[in-house]
Amino acid sequence: MSEKEEAPRAAAARRTGRRPGGADTRGAVLEAARAEFGARGYDKASMRGIARVAGVDAALLHHYFGTKERLFLAALDFPIEPAAVVPLITSGDPEQMGERLVRFLLTIWGQPEILDRLLAVLRTAVGSEEIAALLRDFMVRELVTRLAAELDLEHPELRAELVLSQILGLAVARYVIRAEPIASATEEELVPLLAPTFQRYLAGPVG
Repeated sequence: MSEKEEAPRAAAARRTGRRPGGADTRGAVLEAARAEFGARGYDKASMRGIARVAGVDAALLHHYFGTKERLFLAALDFPIEPAAVVPLITSGDPEQMGERLVRFLLTIWGQPEILDRLLAVLRTAVGSEEIAALLRDFMVRELVTRLAAELDLEHPELRAELVLSQILGLAVARYVIRAEPIASATEEELVPLLAPTFQRYLAGPVG
């Protein structure tokens, strides 16, 4: 290709403003994602819009993160994939859903690298109405709605919301404000106390 032919192609590439892939590009995408999620909320923010703000092709976002959910998790450094929790809760004996959920939560929260990231998100949400609203929208869409769809009972959305409130309350009490004796109680002490409450929300009578 001649220099005359090459010059317009190079100029066109510069005009697009698209970034090549790389560590700096990924950082720019995460920064753009935080801005878009914060401005528009989880539901209204789009992969295409985030790509436009970051100056990259939308296909690059899918290459790096796959889905909007995974991009949100990366942007907030959220350690748990809510959608993956639902099958763990609903599979197996329906009479043991509450216990399975409590044991799952206490097990993953017992991993320091996960707990540190979870605490960072929770503390940020407690101190920021914007992040709290964003986190709530995300959890409702990706956990509550999915869980409600699996509960073939009356008031599935209310049940799922109550489960979410219990999860967040337990996390804050045990790990953020470290209320005693909840903070120092062992898993085996907590499971029999918490499991019936979760089970009632998930499968018990309402009203």
